[in-house]
Amino acid sequence: NIGYACLALGVPDTDMKSCILQSLNDQRLGDLIENNLNSLENMIDYNVKNRIRLFRISSDVIPFGSSDVNTLPWGELFGERFAKIGEKIRGNNMRVSMHPGQYTVLNSPHPTVVASALDDLKYHGLVLDLMGLDNSHKIVLHVGGVYGDKGKAKGQFAENFAGIEPKIRKRLVLENDDRSYHIADVLEIAKKVQIPVVFDVFHHQINKAPGPDDTLYWIGECKKTWHKVDGAQKIHYSQQDPTKRAGSHSSTIRINEFTTFYESLNHIDLDIMLEVKDKNLSALKCINATSIENEIMALEVEWSKYKYSVLEHSPEGYGGIRQLLKEKNQYPVRSFYQIIETSLEKELEIGKAINAAQHVFGYFKKEISVKEKEKFLNAIEKYKLGASTLNAIKLQLWKLANKYNKDYLLSSLYFIL
Repeated sequence: NIGYACLALGVPDTDMKSCILQSLNDQRLGDLIENNLNSLENMIDYNVKNRIRLFRISSDVIPFGSSDVNTLPWGELFGERFAKIGEKIRGNNMRVSMHPGQYTVLNSPHPTVVASALDDLKYHGLVLDLMGLDNSHKIVLHVGGVYGDKGKAKGQFAENFAGIEPKIRKRLVLENDDRSYHIADVLEIAKKVQIPVVFDVFHHQINKAPGPDDTLYWIGECKKTWHKVDGAQKIHYSQQDPTKRAGSHSSTIRINEFTTFYESLNHIDLDIMLEVKDKNLSALKCINATSIENEIMALEVEWSKYKYSVLEHSPEGYGGIRQLLKEKNQYPVRSFYQIIETSLEKELEIGKAINAAQHVFGYFKKEISVKEKEKFLNAIEKYKLGASTLNAIKLQLWKLANKYNKDYLLSSLYFIL
């Protein structure tokens, strides 16, 4: 299984909402939770439709979920809704996880921080329990800080781990990080407290452990920590953004690099969680690239979403993909995504952007009013002169797509990428 984390790009009605503490009240909180559960269910439905069976649920699904300021009995009020979502997850063989944030630090020397971490773990466990999910649906945790003495900090983690409720302990897995605790550190701690280890490939590239510089070796060592009740072994996979500091995740998963890694696994049975900025888009890309079905229709569906984004960056790329897709008895998946990646990396030019916008505008020519047409043409002229932006043009086109129910355009990534 290959999956993504927390948010879905280009999927309607999937936004997670929160609020500031000053505006928090029970009515507001109830409305936010209802919105977030609607969004979560919509993402689960999207995942099912697109064969995505690995997904990380956002910790923000319940605003202030582990805080004393949230006095709403949300588990009782929304219990049926959680159960319904959980039924969809189980019924479609989907595996979900959660990943508390950077302030959930179990090995802190400060008791108040540890108490907050324990509360946060209870919150995450409750969300998964309310959905009726077994212990193969995990909560991923980092070790925490070093605090000037790594050996002592490791011991502090193990000591505080004993204070976690047993049913929550069974859900926990430890992950190596890119600064403090390399994979050998994490394996040492995890074996002591007897929980599985998620191997983060990207973090290991930045923060290497002593020993073999071999990804497959460390995946094998981590596999020993997983048992049948934990489900399939899970790893995290990311790539470096070539334009940013070491450790910055790329905006998309580059298909050649991923398939080389995937093939090196040699059919090891594990789940791969992608940590990448374009979320579900990369998940679909990697699923299609590793599919044994090899149906050209999957690429045609993808092309319907990417085509105008590619056109505005590279008419040559647009033409290249159209040629690729003419061969209905082939499955040129790597070439397909390589062209998309190369096209989207090209610097945007005004003339090409206008050309793509005019193509999109063509969907409305039979029903648009004279006033709407003039407004669009004026926006184009302003953009040419530098007096307006491409986003202003796209906003007009988005409104027209909604007004005239152009579902094909509303599903396009043209308004997002």
